[in-house]
Amino acid sequence: MNIRRTLWTFCLAALVASTGCIAARDTRLQDLSRFPLLSRIRVVSWDSLPVSERTLQILRQHGIENDLSDAPQKTLARVQAIIADDPNPETIYAYAELSYQYAKRVQGENPRLALDLYGGAVLHAYQYLFDPRFTPMRNPYDPWFRGACDLYNAALEGALRIVCSRTGLQPGTTYTIVTANGTWDLTCVLRDARWDPRDFGRFEFVSDYRLQGLRNHHVGYGLGVPLIAVRRSYPEEPSVAKYYPPNLSFPVTVFLRPYPHVDTDHARSDIRRAAALELYDPIVTADVKLGNLRVPLQTDLTTPLATFLSNPALGTSLQNVSLLQPEQLMSLRPGSDKPIMGLYMVQPYDPNRIPVIFIHGWRSTPMTWIQMFNDLRSSPLIREHYQFWFYLYPTGQPFWISAAQLRRDLYEFRQTMDPSFTRPTMDRMVLIGHSMGGLIAELQTMESGQLFWSLVSDHAFDEVKADPRMLAELRDLFFFHPNPSVRRVITIATPHQGTPYSNELTQRLAGRLITIPQHVAETQKVLLNDNRDLLRPTNLIEYRHSVDALAPDCPIFAAMRQAPRAPWTTYHNIVGTLSKPSLLANATGDNDGIITRESGHAPHAASELVISAEHTIIHAHPLAILEVKRILLEHLREYLGEDGWNVAETTATTEEETAVHLAIQNVPASWESLLESPRVRRLPPTGNPFILR
Repeated sequence: MNIRRTLWTFCLAALVASTGCIAARDTRLQDLSRFPLLSRIRVVSWDSLPVSERTLQILRQHGIENDLSDAPQKTLARVQAIIADDPNPETIYAYAELSYQYAKRVQGENPRLALDLYGGAVLHAYQYLFDPRFTPMRNPYDPWFRGACDLYNAALEGALRIVCSRTGLQPGTTYTIVTANGTWDLTCVLRDARWDPRDFGRFEFVSDYRLQGLRNHHVGYGLGVPLIAVRRSYPEEPSVAKYYPPNLSFPVTVFLRPYPHVDTDHARSDIRRAAALELYDPIVTADVKLGNLRVPLQTDLTTPLATFLSNPALGTSLQNVSLLQPEQLMSLRPGSDKPIMGLYMVQPYDPNRIPVIFIHGWRSTPMTWIQMFNDLRSSPLIREHYQFWFYLYPTGQPFWISAAQLRRDLYEFRQTMDPSFTRPTMDRMVLIGHSMGGLIAELQTMESGQLFWSLVSDHAFDEVKADPRMLAELRDLFFFHPNPSVRRVITIATPHQGTPYSNELTQRLAGRLITIPQHVAETQKVLLNDNRDLLRPTNLIEYRHSVDALAPDCPIFAAMRQAPRAPWTTYHNIVGTLSKPSLLANATGDNDGIITRESGHAPHAASELVISAEHTIIHAHPLAILEVKRILLEHLREYLGEDGWNVAETTATTEEETAVHLAIQNVPASWESLLESPRVRRLPPTGNPFILR
């Protein structure tokens, strides 16, 4: 018996390996701590310190080149005295450079002193860059200017490393340093009200990691230190916290800002100077205002995401559980009353951003969207106006069961975050589904009437014999309205007419290996036993798992083609095709390796793009990502037009969308072009009366 099961497992594993909707492979992080300081400046050695020739020249000009001291504080005090007598940017830069190099020298044996020295370097680099007295003589083309930016970032990172290793970085906490011009109190301040100070569990440094496995690495260049914040749970969390995955990592940039109107030239013991260690969320804040200047932040959106995805529990094991043991996804999340399956958010809910929900395909997880999510979020316009959520569901069960669960989850989320149904962005929702996920997305936009119940029985639903719980579940499965919040659906490699991979052999394999959730199996058993006289000979209740449900002759596909669709929803479709022959292609003609071109076609779509790509990776294909970006920008432009948003933003959207169109058109000749030019539909007014109950 064990040998037979092993053989069945091996056969299905081979099928799964070739057909699963995979996530990004080898998303790994590698230790790589480094500083870019002085990479553009010629350095020499002074007092065994690597310093620039111009700093050494400052020391020579003031007669302290050969007056070496074992105590860094004494040398820096002399430089500070020169600054007090004659404030000028060259001497201030020399202080910052010397203080940074001294800090590197002593940090191993005396981290407390190194913290003071790093802090002094940051503060003096800031003064060099932003002191208004030096504006007329400041030259951004001078290597020292760029070196001061490097000094600011590297010294701030050095200081933060010591803080994190000693006491930890926490909003509301004050850290004291002593420099040559006095004592400074540095208070950690959270500048993004969407996060709670208690959300921050620990911090890791982006510069410690080298990204592998993700195609693109999206960073922004400026001032500050990009960090990886790892969220922690705590009592009395906000209601939205139940949608966060455990150990969520998110990007943070730290910027040190001295409070203005403070004398920084003279060494004074009678006052304590103050500065803020400001924490910014780079998803919503790309720059900071300093007087009349807008200073860009140094940001990294990709590495924190990869850190979170490097958790092995989110990889292949979860994919297999989702398919073979879907019951496990219905167990509760640690410390929560919600099951593991459901909606997930990777940033706080923002009522001013349009939700985009990714729905994965067969034998897959939300991790399959990493390439697309990473690239879409790199667009400032998309990042400013959209928020991305993910839906995790058991892929071993029939997809219409998952569609009913998503309907409930979306309604529950709306009741939680917007119980009055007044936030307009919630009524501009976009669903993006890959493979089987596309079918789940489309079922959110259909009016069932009696159409789907007629696939089960010719009798009235009221005649069914079952307990109230089962009746409620059945009603949710077969009687539903289109969700008024969903205004656009994008399907990618979706089997609109099923797939030839669901055949007698694979269905038998799946029947032996996929364990249907217990409550689903019990419901099927009771209904079949107690209502046999009411049910059709072959009906949807007898479809026990997802492989059965994807068979081309499954009656639900005909019903979905006939069902009325919400007139306020616009559909877009992306189809894959293989340029090389495959086993399926030899048997059925043009296909993406899993579904045929005919099954992937969506006649109801406003636009359809054909891409030369395999089924399992098409949603990570650059052309697919560009097309999704184009659609989101089109969606945004219509939203801006309807709601009278800023005209300048509308113009920017048009320019970026034009760039995306050009990018799609200028791709290598081996990739397919657009099947047809997209057609734009105006959306109907808001306030549709259909609300899920």
